[in-house]
Amino acid sequence: MPTRILPAVGDADAVRSLTTLLSQLPDAEPVTPVGDSTQLVDTLARLAAESVDELPEVVVVHERIGPVPALELVREVALRFPAVGVILVTTDVGPGLFQAAMDSGARGLVTLPLSYEELANRVQSVAQWSVGVRRHLGHGSEVFTGVGGTVVTVSGAKGGVGATLAAVQIALAAQASGRPTALVDLDLQAGDIASYLDVQFRRSVVDLAAIADISPRILAEAVFRHDTGVALLLAPGEGERGEEVTDRAVRQILSALRSRYEVVIVDCGAQLSGAGAAAVEMADRALLVTTPDVVAVRGAKRTVRMWDRLQVRKAEETTVVVNRHSRGTEIQPQLVQRITGTAVAATVIPANFRELQAAVDAGRVHALDGKSTVRQALWALAAELGLVKVPEGAVVRRGGRGRGADRGAVGFRRRKE
Repeated sequence: MPTRILPAVGDADAVRSLTTLLSQLPDAEPVTPVGDSTQLVDTLARLAAESVDELPEVVVVHERIGPVPALELVREVALRFPAVGVILVTTDVGPGLFQAAMDSGARGLVTLPLSYEELANRVQSVAQWSVGVRRHLGHGSEVFTGVGGTVVTVSGAKGGVGATLAAVQIALAAQASGRPTALVDLDLQAGDIASYLDVQFRRSVVDLAAIADISPRILAEAVFRHDTGVALLLAPGEGERGEEVTDRAVRQILSALRSRYEVVIVDCGAQLSGAGAAAVEMADRALLVTTPDVVAVRGAKRTVRMWDRLQVRKAEETTVVVNRHSRGTEIQPQLVQRITGTAVAATVIPANFRELQAAVDAGRVHALDGKSTVRQALWALAAELGLVKVPEGAVVRRGGRGRGADRGAVGFRRRKE
């Protein structure tokens, strides 16, 4: 059986050189190269969703890949797709890089300029390792999927549009349906999740920022288990310490969380930092919350364009959530969609702060009445996003934009036999 090899190279000259050599290897089947880190992870995730057998045995990562640095990309691939062998192509042959590459999960290094013999030997060795791992783990999806948990970021078009409340309720909905869920506060200078859930905990995301290899024990020590079952990773109490959380640290933290939780919800706040940009970039779904007013919708459009300019995320890969919606509002979801160029969630969140005020003031939004239309709509949004585990034989009722949209609700009822 030929060895499938996926090159991840950002430089056009390096692509030609590498693909030419790979095509000359015996029993090798090079696939179409990818040009950046996002494209590589998306390609592997798509193949893994079809079947583990569809994944290439070997991925070759060039040192100049971007926008995620090569070693961080190697780590993410190794964590999310552990039966794929990764080879790093680099000009640095020093023991320091070799150790760092092995610690990140690479199965081997090939030095530049490329040598046919070195490349052939390394590809053969890594391919044999990959085949052995797959044979050992088996092919059942319940044993090995390679994809890991789902990461969803929630950002605000501007401050005060309700992004934190949305993040909290989506996490609660996922957890309540039986999916182990983590909620991360990456609004590093003004995070309010602890206040919303009446939590006092001395550990925060900063405690993980300087750790090179986050073990399950270290992660467990930094996470607070809320009464609802949601695992919380909070923002620092001292906002200035948020600068210690780098984009590299965020990628490592989220990779560690997605390997242990089925759902990871990240509150990114309304201000774009390097940490927040890294989270949005690597997320499976990126939500942008806005209210149906001119200033907020302009803020949403500005954010979407900025993400696109910085190559964080494309507009078509972003979902806008309309909060505080009513039928009498002049700006309706369809107009928001045209202005921002994004998808807009079918579930809209009604304008009914009176339902929320007592729970917010008491710091107990997790105890919000199940009859609350706002809570029902946010839980319906979680179901729309596929974050809620639906019992077998149940029907999910979702909020929409037609008659009764203001009451966006989610419920489970048994089908009649």
